[in-house]
Amino acid sequence: MRRTTKKKALAVAAALLAGWILLFTLSLSSVPDKPEISWRADRLVNQLSWIDRGEFLPLNVSYQVLAGSVPSQPRFLTVGISSVQRKKGQYLKSTLDSIFSQSSAEESADMVVVVLIADFDQRWRLRIVEEIQTSFPSQLSTGQLQLVHVQQEYYPPLTGLKRNFNDAADRVSFRSKQNIDYAFLVHYTAALGQYYLQLEDDVGAAKNFLSKIRQRIAEQDAKKQPAWACLEFSKLGYIGKLYKSHDLPLLARFLFLFYQEMPCDWLMTRFHDLLAQKGPIAFRPSLFQHTGTFSSFQGTHNKLTDKDFEEDFANPEADVFSNMSVYQKHSAQMAWAPGGDFFWARSPARGDYVTAVLKTPAVLTDVAIETGDAGKDVLISAEVELGRDVVAVAGKKERSCGRFVSVGRMERHKFEAEDLDKTHDFASSCLRIRVTAPQSDWVIIKRIRVAAKPESKTSL
Repeated sequence: MRRTTKKKALAVAAALLAGWILLFTLSLSSVPDKPEISWRADRLVNQLSWIDRGEFLPLNVSYQVLAGSVPSQPRFLTVGISSVQRKKGQYLKSTLDSIFSQSSAEESADMVVVVLIADFDQRWRLRIVEEIQTSFPSQLSTGQLQLVHVQQEYYPPLTGLKRNFNDAADRVSFRSKQNIDYAFLVHYTAALGQYYLQLEDDVGAAKNFLSKIRQRIAEQDAKKQPAWACLEFSKLGYIGKLYKSHDLPLLARFLFLFYQEMPCDWLMTRFHDLLAQKGPIAFRPSLFQHTGTFSSFQGTHNKLTDKDFEEDFANPEADVFSNMSVYQKHSAQMAWAPGGDFFWARSPARGDYVTAVLKTPAVLTDVAIETGDAGKDVLISAEVELGRDVVAVAGKKERSCGRFVSVGRMERHKFEAEDLDKTHDFASSCLRIRVTAPQSDWVIIKRIRVAAKPESKTSL
């Protein structure tokens, strides 16, 4: 009996030893070829935030800085991006390319981009850091770009969570981790800039987006309305959402506390409601476009695009008039303005018009006009004209031009002309679309887009 007990004890000991050796061997094989170079950093404190200033509701988190350095002075704008490994496609480099290439040197100097490398795979992190270091050395060295990471030990439970909205368990885990990623990201960036812009790692930016954001902030602050909490520069997900940096410590705790309840963009809506902002404040055109083909969740195909995005909207200021019967609130001005709205009118007659009167005469180089929607309500027959000598229209509260010259006809329901200044080198005050044949169908003019010579001089 004793011999049997000893044999069992020896067998158990041998099995434990073999298991330990196997685990030790596997742990050695998982060590990357080169160590991850990083240093721990204490985040800067935003003195305008009562949470940060008083050290209330502390978050237990420590950051590793993988590349780049903290700017010597706070910038106007901090751009925050969280990036994880995808089963298909990687877009972080192209996103950073777009951010910096679409910004002037002055704009880049007034901005810092912080990327949270939020994947727990150390080998992948090493590859991404090396790629970014190779591609953006100057931005990393000048404090315009920083890569940070938070180790898994600081995350709350990511499995066995509540399955709200009947989401699958893996979906709940994915979106819950994403909320914590964003919580850690905004917590880290709270004192790096005056404003914070949230992007995803698969977007393209409009030209000079920072200057346009600065202008929109000034316009919003000039309005006699309650203070805003969030301005939206894209209608998709958690892309293009702008916050005041002193609100970020509160946002970080909010995302952390409710991380397993709902997706981040839904939480964002609740957050600005709690800060007494009445409804979303969205601007058009959108300044950011979703460009990724495959989702970061399971690598599924993702076709989401923002129809209000225009990379380089250049229309000069103008008042737009029409004698057509407008349907509801779809005025002629909407075809000239940025965004997804359009001009919609009832059946036009011969001689009806849409006239844009420029506030400052300009030499127009390009004109593009698009009509209809999915092949319906197209403008069948029209002439496109440039005009000079602004005059008041008798009996109407509108203006037009005294002289017009034709630059072409609508073909296939649209008009496109380039290098107009080579044949019409004068400063135009008007652009007119003149209907040349009646039609029973209604008409939609989706957009009128023009480009002008820089610093055009009036030549009458």
